[in-house]
Amino acid sequence: MRIAFMGTPPFAVPTLAALHAAGHDIAAVYTQPPRPAQRGKKLQQSAVHNWAEAHGLSVRTPKSLKDATAQAEFAALNLDAAVVAAYGLILPQAILDAPRHGCLNVHGSVLPRWRGAAPVQRAILAGDAETGVTIMQMDAGLDTGGMRLIGRTPVDGKSAGDLTDELADMGAALMVQALGELAAYPPEPQPDAGATYAAKIDKSEARLDFLTSAVQVERQIRAFNPMPGAFFELDGERFKILAAEVVHPADTVVGAAPGVALDDALTIACNPGAIRATRIQRAGKPAMDATELLRGRAIAKGTRLA
Repeated sequence: MRIAFMGTPPFAVPTLAALHAAGHDIAAVYTQPPRPAQRGKKLQQSAVHNWAEAHGLSVRTPKSLKDATAQAEFAALNLDAAVVAAYGLILPQAILDAPRHGCLNVHGSVLPRWRGAAPVQRAILAGDAETGVTIMQMDAGLDTGGMRLIGRTPVDGKSAGDLTDELADMGAALMVQALGELAAYPPEPQPDAGATYAAKIDKSEARLDFLTSAVQVERQIRAFNPMPGAFFELDGERFKILAAEVVHPADTVVGAAPGVALDDALTIACNPGAIRATRIQRAGKPAMDATELLRGRAIAKGTRLA
């Protein structure tokens, strides 16, 4: 099948790799333009750009697909289908209509739950028991198109990073399956019931809120690992908690205000319950076990963390 691939972050790479391995004719790879990154602010290509370039695929990086020239160039590819995975640009109707079989999207949730930009993080924050991937026929709405294939997996205690990697591999396999026999997987309309919106993560959400329950704080830690990293501040320094365990989830810790260290092992009071940090990262330092951190930087019982 002659296709274009449209994606940007590491989540999209397994799908591109799987389509390439399956022998599809990838006429062009569309991805976000290089952006300034890290402290040096040097322009950095996307993960998809790097993979495509390394495998000799034609790469296009338009800033927008709204102008007539970009749309004409896309239509001239004479595509059977376009495959989209976390591309990051809105596709105008002219783009959606250009391929013979339209545009198929790899979306990281079981639709209609968690339409939008951050489905993995929102599923963890909400305490969902399971999530998954939907192969969706794209339309002009926000993740409202017909569903061709769905895969599911338990959330369990997974971090957003681990869950995203799992869903990326699942989506790659499902997309290859869908393109291999499109007629066998016609798009089914999404139900209206159960639709939710996964808003983009704001960095302010990553500050740990010890006024919530220990269960919710632990979800916050997993949802923001690896990015942007759930954190507290102490003496003007930022500490990211990358992993933690819940201690006495339903109990109010008598005599301790939320955000106060209950011992010298970084057990922190919540409302109710407490969490004990097991993996942590100081600003500008590598991640380490909490026990290792505390040997070099003690955080004493009674310390208030903000």
